[in-house]
Parts: sequence; structure tokens; C-alpha cells
Amino acid sequence: MGTKKPQPGYYSGTKKSASTSTSANSILLWILLGITSLFLFWAPFQKALFNGNFSSFEGPIFSSLVWTCIIFFLLSVFLFYHWKLQTQADLLTIAVWLIPISYLISTFSAASSTLAFNLFYIQIIYVAFFLLAYYISNAKFGLTFLKYLLIASAYVIVAFGLLNWLGQKEGVFRLVKWFAADMGLLKYYEHAVMEDSNGPRLTSVFQYANTYAGYLIAILLCAVHMLMTSKRWYTIALHALFVVPIIISFFVTLSRGALVVLPVIVLLVLPFLKLYKQVTYLLHLLISFVLSFIILNQVTTVGVQLFKTYDSQTALSAWTSLILCSLGYTVLAVLIQLFVEPWLQRKLDKLQSKRFSHIGLPLIVVVAGTIGAVLLLNDTGVTKMLPENIRTRIENINFQQHSVLERGTFYKDAIKVFEDYPVFGAGGGAWSSLYEKYQNNPYTSRQAHNFYLQYLVETGIVGGIIFILILLSIFYIYIRNYLRQNEEEREHRFIFYIIAIGLLVHSALDFDLSFVYLGLLLFLCMGAMVSSDTSEVKAAWLQTLGTKKWAFPSILVVLSFILFFNAVQLVSANRNYTTTKNLLASGNTDFNQLIAPLNLALEQRPTHPEYVLQKVAILFQVYSQSKDENYYKEAVSLIDQAREKEPFDYFLIERKIQSYLLKDNQQEALNLASEQIDNFPWKVALYEKAIDLATRLGAQAFEKRDQQSQEQYWSKAIELYHRFESQKQALASLPKEQLQGNEFSLTPQMGFSLGQIYYLQKKYPESENMLRIGVSDNLADAFTRQNTRWYLAALQKQGKNDQAVYDKLVAADPNEKNEVQFLVNLK
Repeated sequence: MGTKKPQPGYYSGTKKSASTSTSANSILLWILLGITSLFLFWAPFQKALFNGNFSSFEGPIFSSLVWTCIIFFLLSVFLFYHWKLQTQADLLTIAVWLIPISYLISTFSAASSTLAFNLFYIQIIYVAFFLLAYYISNAKFGLTFLKYLLIASAYVIVAFGLLNWLGQKEGVFRLVKWFAADMGLLKYYEHAVMEDSNGPRLTSVFQYANTYAGYLIAILLCAVHMLMTSKRWYTIALHALFVVPIIISFFVTLSRGALVVLPVIVLLVLPFLKLYKQVTYLLHLLISFVLSFIILNQVTTVGVQLFKTYDSQTALSAWTSLILCSLGYTVLAVLIQLFVEPWLQRKLDKLQSKRFSHIGLPLIVVVAGTIGAVLLLNDTGVTKMLPENIRTRIENINFQQHSVLERGTFYKDAIKVFEDYPVFGAGGGAWSSLYEKYQNNPYTSRQAHNFYLQYLVETGIVGGIIFILILLSIFYIYIRNYLRQNEEEREHRFIFYIIAIGLLVHSALDFDLSFVYLGLLLFLCMGAMVSSDTSEVKAAWLQTLGTKKWAFPSILVVLSFILFFNAVQLVSANRNYTTTKNLLASGNTDFNQLIAPLNLALEQRPTHPEYVLQKVAILFQVYSQSKDENYYKEAVSLIDQAREKEPFDYFLIERKIQSYLLKDNQQEALNLASEQIDNFPWKVALYEKAIDLATRLGAQAFEKRDQQSQEQYWSKAIELYHRFESQKQALASLPKEQLQGNEFSLTPQMGFSLGQIYYLQKKYPESENMLRIGVSDNLADAFTRQNTRWYLAALQKQGKNDQAVYDKLVAADPNEKNEVQFLVNLK
């Protein structure tokens, strides 16, 4: 292994070859840059391409796959002239394909075939943007263009978010509506400001505040870097203008995790800078944060008010403060860059030559940060200067709060899943499909809130090792090249490092990389980070492979065509399914109109659970009206076919149980409901259904005087009840600060079923206790009257009475007097 002098990008080689291909290169480069530009402004407004594991999120992701195929094709043409296999980074353009391959392998053991293939396609998108950045940024113009494109699209996202926060949500949405995600009848971008128990929180295009906060950390540090590396005062001013708005946006996300992560990411950035630049960098951050704090209270309060009711004067006052503060920082930033930084460079020049000088200041920052954390997290009065909602969030930062404890539970549960699927994982979307089986308590979270654990669950130890090795290789090559480069070369690529490290660190606490936009941003940055590598690989077999310059581009061409037709089918299927949903929403009941687009969707994705469930619902409804067995058989066939690929889809299980009950096959329905409790131990509805079915079957045996079957079914029901109670008691072991999640308690239906069993077993006190659960004043409801009837009978069997309830029941229906007496006389 050796090194050679840096080459001038793609346009190296003989003069003859350069002259024959320069025009084509230029055109292709511009087309690729144009597509990248359009995509990076379009994708964020598609809810940042969030992979939410529902069909409603799939359309834009599949559309992105179409874009990806076009990129692959153009890249393949480009690489017919320029593909080489000489450096370590060149090897990464092949090694990165191991990531989608690991996802493809995991589809064979996937918990959900649909979600697994979705994630496989997403990894293909990531590879495309890695290759795109790698080859584009080899040319200096391409590198510069890509850098400014990333920061420009980021500034648009920041501006969009603040316009929503300060009341201009309808006006700004009109500007982007023509290319943004469809918001239905809404005249604004839904959840750009989202309200939860903490109050309104800014989310911008992401619709999730924590992810937006993580993104803002990277953009803030990039903006400071960009203004520090700008040579002219007006470009310094341009980037400086956005620093205060970014900081304000960061705080009004109310993200505690991001506050914790911010100093960590700063510490991972500072050592790459010379000492005088470290001081300048921190000076910019200090001044911009101080100025932001001056207006933070006002802007926060105004945003909360405008979320409820718009008032132009209130909005204007906040905008005025924000603009003046931003202009103030901008003036200071220009002065710092033109006068203070050169002075610092002269003063610290000698100290810079000292060994380890570049890590001295970061160590001081660690100490200062620790002191700052103590001041913020203890009752020192510092937080009283902050707005109430932000102050409350900061004061609640500790390891014994619900969100921290719940994340710890997610992580432990993810390890349980991994232990059952250790080698190749359970496929893409595994956490979403399996978490209910392994969860410690009945929370709802289709994301593990930790990218690395979620990745491990999906691809196993094999995929995890592949990913980590590729990450380590990228950062090793970047850091090695960084140490060899001059200051100008370092500055060009540093923005890509900042974004990549920011996303990777914050993703350890949240599901940032479930947003495909951020995932492809990460891979794009990593591709640009290593594209300047000049360390040659001398292996003979690689040199031989490198002579086959047509091989890699040819594979890309074939892949681009295969994926293109597949992607078009995926987009078409999603649109056809959406058509059926829209027809149903509009009140259309024409069977043929509803089923035609749905059939087209199922032709392309026959086991997609949502497509199947929608058709089955229609078929069951038509069957109930017509009693035509063909509809029933088709529905059952669809369910069975889908369940083979989606064994953990609860809604398919529900439909299968329904199919049994439509034929009065209560035994099979009971068997399925009982066995699925192992996969859904916290699903109250399953316990309720299984207990009800066991009670009914036991009652039928009771009427037939079949003592053995009666006891068998009723014992089954009581066994399920005891299991339910055992699960409920386990919740008592949760820390008091951690909420249990979904409700997990006996329902009136469960109480009624168990009350009947105890009554017929002559265990009247137990029956009374169970039946009391369903007693209420809603006696217009048939179930409530039936439950109350049995409850009063159980009381009378004990020589007791509840006269008030009895009078209300008889007043609601005089016949109830005879019904109660009938139960009392029942032997």
C-alpha cells in the first residue's frame, strides 16, 4: 500500500481521452447536480421521507426509488469513462453494497416481508447517494456545489420552520404546496408545530421535534463553519444571519436529548480545528447563544400564543426582535472574522505548534460544560432566565424521568429481539413487527429510539459488523486524508463530517435515520468525505479487476433498469391503494369501482398487509350481505397468503379470527386467539376475545350437560385470566417515574365472561366482583343491561341486594325483573 500525489478529479488521463469526453462529462455532471438539487429541496417537504411502516408513508419513498434509478443510470454512463479501482476509498464504492445485501439476506428470516423489502429498497437509495456524492465531489466544482446545496436546503428548512412558529403557516405553505406532501383539506403543513403534553414544539418539515433538534445541531455547527471559512464579508453575513434563527429553533423544539448531545458533538468537531479557529468557533457560539437568550423568552411565548390564535401585531413584534438580534450577531460575526480571528491567529501561533494543543481547548470546554450542566440542572436560579416551557424541560433532565426510563426499556427489549435473531436479524421493520412480543410493558412505539440497536435487530450481527466496519473505514480514510491535506482542502469537506457525525451521534438517542431524507443525507456526506483519497491499494487481484472498467458501470446499468420497473410498480400499487381509500372516504359504495384499483395494487404486492386488509374488509361486507361463498373463500385465501409473509401482523390475525366467527367456528377462533397471546402478551383485546370464546363454548357444553367440556373451556378462561393478572402484577415492578403505557386492566366484557363462569360454578362472591366492573348507568346499552342482570342475580344468591341498581334496571326495561329472577332460579 502506498500513496501518490492528488489527481485533478475525473479529468486526468491522456489529452486525447480528455478532449473526447469533456463535453459529455460536463453535461452528465450538470444533469446529476440538477437532479440532486431538485431532490434535496423536494424530499424534506415529503415529511422528510419518514419510513413510518405504513402505506401512507410509502409513496414518496418509492418515488425516491424512481429518482434513484435515474441517478444509477446516469452514473453508470459517467463511470464508463471514469470508473477505477485504485484507492482504498474506491473499494468502499463496492463495499457499501454489502449494506443492501445484508438487508436482502435478512428478508429470508423477516418478521415482515413487506417492511423488509421496503428497507432493502431504502438501502439502495442510500448507496445511490453515497456513489453520487463520491463521484461528483471528486471534481472541485462538484464538491463546492454539493456543499452549498446542502447548506442552502438546510436554511430553507429552518426558515420554513420559523415561519410556521411565528404564525405564517398558511402563507408559507402556499409557497411549497405545489411540490410538498399532500395535506388533504388542510391549508398548512400539518404538525410543523406539534402540540404534546409539553405544549407546542417546533418540528418544521419533520413532524417530530427531537429529530428536528438533532438536525439543527448539525446545521448550526455547519453554519458557523461556513461563516468562518468564507472569504468575503457578505458571504460571512449570509451564513451569520441564520445562526440565531437556528438556535431559537433548536430551543423551541423542547428536545432534552438534543441539549445533552449538543456539547458532545461540539467536542467531536473542535479537535479538527487549529487552536485559533477553536477559540473563534467557540466565540461565535457563545455570542450567538447569549444574543438568542435575550429574545428567547419573547419568541417562545409569542409562538405558543400564535399556535392558539393568530395576531399580526404579536407576530410582528417577535419577527422584529428576531431580525434585529440576527442582524446584531451578523455585524459581530463579520467583525470577528475580519479583525478578531486574524489577531487570534497571530497571538496563538506559537502555542499552536505545541503538541496536543488542538485538544487542550476541548478539554477546557468539557470542564466548562460540566459546570454549566451543574448550574442548569441544579437549583441555582440560572434556569429562571429561560421561558417556562423550556425551563421545565431542562429542570426535568435526569435519569429517573419517564422518557429516559422508557428508552432504557426499548433498548432492553431490542436486545431480547436480537437474541432470538442473532445472525442475520429479523429483516427491515423487525422492531415495528416484533416489539409487542418482547416488550416489558404495554407501550406503543414502532421505533426503537436507537438507530444502532434497531439496525442490529434488522440485520443481526452480520449486518451490524458490516455497517460498523464501513463506518470505521470511512472515518479512518477521512481523518487520515484530513491530516495530510492543507487548510483549504480540509475546509471544503469538513461540513460533510459535521453533518455525518451530528446525525450518527444523535441517532443513538432517537430514530433520526428512520427519516430516509436524513439517511441519504448521511450517506451523501460520507461519500463526499472520502472522495479525495489518494492511498493506493496494491493487491494484484484488485489491479486485475480494475482493468475491467466496463464491469461496474454495466452492473449499474442493469440494476438501474431492473429497479426502475420495480419502483414504478411500487409507486403504482401505492397510488391504486390510495385511490380505493379515497373512494371509500368519499362515501362510494360501488363494489366494482372500489375493487378495481385495489386488485391492481394486489397484483403488484399480493401480501402487503394493508392492501389485503382493505380488500378483505370489502369482501366480508359483501359476503355478509349476499352470502356468496366465493367472496368468503377469496377473503380467507388472501388472509392466509398474507399471514405466511406477515405472521406478526395483529390486524391480519383479527381478520382470521373474524373469518372463523363468520362460520361460527368458535373453537378455531379460540385456538388462534389463545396461541397469539404469546406474540401479543399485552394485547387486552386478545385476552378479551379468548376469554369470551372459552366462556361461550363452556356455556354451550353446560346446556348440553357435557361436564368435561364445560370444565375444560371454563378452566381455559380462568387460566387466561390468571395469566392476565400475572402480567398486570408485573407492572408494579416498573419505577414509579415510568408510565406503564397503554391501559392494561380487566374490561367489562372480560368481567362479564368470568362473572358468568363463577356464577354457574356457584362461586357467587367471585361472580359479583367480576360483574361489578361492567355496572354503569348506561342501561340503554344491551350489554350493560345483561351484565347488570347477572350482577343482581349474583347478589341475590348471596342474600344481598343493590336496590338502586335494581330500580334503574327495571325502570329501563320492566322485563328485566323476570330476567333476573330466571337467573336466580337457574340450577
